[in-house]
Amino acid sequence: MPMNFPEKRTLIISLRKLKYHVSRAAIYEFEDVISACDSVDLLELDYHPEFFKVTNNLSNQALHFSKISQYLNPLPGRKIEIKKEYEVLFFFSQSIKDILALNSVKGWRSKCKFAICWMDEIWEKDIEKYRNHLNLLDQFDAIFMNFSSSLDEVQKLLKRPCYPIHYGVDALAFTHPQVPTRSIDMLSVGRRSSITHESMVELADTGDFFYVYDTLNGLNMKYYKYHRSLYKNLLKRSNFVLVNKAKFDLLGTSNPQEEVGPRFFEGAASGAIMLGYAPVCQPFQENFDWPDAVIDIPFDCPNIGEVLQDLRSQTERLESIRRNSMVNALLRHDWVYRWEYILTTCGLDSLPILSKRKAQLQEVSQGLNPLHESWVEN
Repeated sequence: MPMNFPEKRTLIISLRKLKYHVSRAAIYEFEDVISACDSVDLLELDYHPEFFKVTNNLSNQALHFSKISQYLNPLPGRKIEIKKEYEVLFFFSQSIKDILALNSVKGWRSKCKFAICWMDEIWEKDIEKYRNHLNLLDQFDAIFMNFSSSLDEVQKLLKRPCYPIHYGVDALAFTHPQVPTRSIDMLSVGRRSSITHESMVELADTGDFFYVYDTLNGLNMKYYKYHRSLYKNLLKRSNFVLVNKAKFDLLGTSNPQEEVGPRFFEGAASGAIMLGYAPVCQPFQENFDWPDAVIDIPFDCPNIGEVLQDLRSQTERLESIRRNSMVNALLRHDWVYRWEYILTTCGLDSLPILSKRKAQLQEVSQGLNPLHESWVEN
């Protein structure tokens, strides 16, 4: 019997009212971009956040010892029923532990013709540990993964189609056609080298150097849109930004996997010069293939002041980097391209409104007048 789709063809199940860690702001941004370029109903799972931390942890701990996953509801007493029929369901699972939240939604699989999951962070070394969790993904028709090194093992386990995908950014929001004054000398967000950090703190305390960095231990947002707005405006006003491979401080002989974190995409879109330790992996080479996309510096860089002074004298080089980074972000790394890729891979049509966003990205990129158009893929 054919399904009767409502006016909204896509259902997104979001955790934005359950999980407030700063790392999730980009995910919710992606959901917003999808909503702007498709026909979407957004289902925001809602529960008391502090109570959810407890119930979610207990449910996920239980899943390590039990395969009766359908009874493990991290939102006890809450069961949302989907009454409409949809062509597409999309769920972004940043952590494999997110997947249990779907047990609070009755009919999510039967009411949706095509179910798609983006599985974000699953390290290859943890696949066996989370076998029972990963088995829950077998209800999806397609799984997209940005941790490319883990894809083959997950696909072998699930025997479900798994596809590589790259992170993205709202390039229209992070790129400023008329670049504002870059009054921030250096921006550092998240994990960092204590040696490099101390050197820049000293520069800020003793000289004409504006260094913006994290000072708090708590990493929960009050509201993701405000956090995202603050972050993008800091980036657009920064000369340089420190970037590093995903979870770089956890890498070593026990975890040699190198992956591309979202800050590379965000830094490129903003036009800030990215300095740091780039991951050695094919996804990075594919996505950041223009000259000086990231300028390598030692992880521990006590002479960072001298490095910055030398770079500041290379005005033409820096201007070229900024323009090429922003143009590549606009033409290749906006979230709309990720959604289009997902739909195309799954044999689904995109809506005309998606093309309008792509045209807007193209228009903004042309206004930037890149110095070396041959470095940009159209």
